[in-house]
Amino acid sequence: MSGIYDLIVVGAGPGGYEAAAHAAQLGKRVALVERGRTGGACLNVGCIPTKAFLRSSRLFADCRNAQAYGVRIDGLSFDLPAVIARKNRIVGTLRRGVESMLKRAGVEVIRAHGRLASRRTVAADGRVLEARNILIATGSRPAAPPVPGIESALDSDAILDRPEIPHSLAIIGGGYIGLEFAGFFSAIGTEVTVCEMLPQVAPGVDRDIAARLVDSLEKSGVTVRTSCRVTAVNGETVHYQDEAGKAQALRVACVLNAAGRVPVTDGLGLEEIGVDFDQRGIRTSEEGRTSAPNVWACGDVTGRRLLAHAATREGVVAVNNMFGRRDRIRYHAIPSVIYTHPEIASVGCTEEELQAQGVAYRRALVPMSISGRFLVENEGATGAIKVLAGARHGEILGVHAAGDGASEFIALAATLLETEMCAADAAGIVFPHPTVCEALKSAILQVL
Repeated sequence: MSGIYDLIVVGAGPGGYEAAAHAAQLGKRVALVERGRTGGACLNVGCIPTKAFLRSSRLFADCRNAQAYGVRIDGLSFDLPAVIARKNRIVGTLRRGVESMLKRAGVEVIRAHGRLASRRTVAADGRVLEARNILIATGSRPAAPPVPGIESALDSDAILDRPEIPHSLAIIGGGYIGLEFAGFFSAIGTEVTVCEMLPQVAPGVDRDIAARLVDSLEKSGVTVRTSCRVTAVNGETVHYQDEAGKAQALRVACVLNAAGRVPVTDGLGLEEIGVDFDQRGIRTSEEGRTSAPNVWACGDVTGRRLLAHAATREGVVAVNNMFGRRDRIRYHAIPSVIYTHPEIASVGCTEEELQAQGVAYRRALVPMSISGRFLVENEGATGAIKVLAGARHGEILGVHAAGDGASEFIALAATLLETEMCAADAAGIVFPHPTVCEALKSAILQVL
């Protein structure tokens, strides 16, 4: 097809493909340029594959502990190649679903490397495409910290297709990626050590909740080393400085670099057209605008919130604004989840952030065991939920939880923040019984 597009999207991850479909549903002519696999990192090497792995490891752990529930299982084993094959089937099914959705919406998908030739044109492997608007949604890739020998370590993409279960594993990085892999491999019998440079794993998570996660990981056999600066990787040996500054070495069967992800901004022609960006990503407004007219950005490439659901919302917000529908994203109301065992879910400010801002608040910290459903489904497990509310008006400022099931009710907490609801109003919401989310209701009642 020839002619001018209303929108060209560069990148087919969650932010890009959802934005493209949304614009097409508004009656716009849309092209989506992607050289790789549809679905981006989330679908192909991130959210979905890792959750498929974690489902298998959780089932394995449940079977090992089944006697506590009155069930006896003999001859238990973990077949990692079969887990990988299942992961690939799920990813393939979902990828085909995304491609069908784009086709139904009328989005033209162009398989090519997209580069911005101007503020209104995209070069796509020899073709020059013209558009009234361009949305950059190129995502992120695994970060490579400046550590000698780090290139010899597996990254979070490559380890998803490694069919052998290592007897020992060192994970460099204690963020959500490293912690989820720590939980997976520990559950299937690997001796896991997490090396985190900062004083706390899960940086940005409320300190009380992060401490509960560390306690649970350590009880499951994971060694967690904080204030641990990795200085070199030499084959299967990780050299680091411990909390006291003393040089140490750890020899393992496998090393995983899980030091986060970085925005993909290279090779896009951003400098030439005046888009403001640095190593942290493309700078955008809350409407998705970049510094260059007609050029927008969403998702991991902005470096704001490296979460698939944030990317999706950013893409929709950008499309709405570029076509005259005023919209913005409320970053404080975006929930996040770490799919460890127990799950960690949060939205809004942490207690430490409120203290740093000088905000007066009330807090409630209640055990998950207040919920009968939690006790029924989590034999011997513990958990907690914290609710933070403004001291004067009782507005919900933050909700943070540790406990399986938290991922399924954190959206309700996000709704409370999005709608600026006060605890007194939230107290009138009827929660079904028995559910894990009743613990949230109990915490809300305690901050009234």
